[in-house]
Amino acid sequence: MAYVINDDCISCGACEAECPVSAISAGDDKYVIDADTCISCGACAGVCPVGAPNED
Repeated sequence: MAYVINDDCISCGACEAECPVSAISAGDDKYVIDADTCISCGACAGVCPVGAPNED
């Protein structure tokens, strides 16, 4: 299952820098994860200060 970023996202960008497959990008109001690219490694969840990325 791919990760998704919930509405708790504060747009800090920590997750984007950590993603090994560049599946994360800045969206309109929060960062978003491309489900087709995500490898469900959890690196984004490990660095997020508010716990926004979760497995879908």
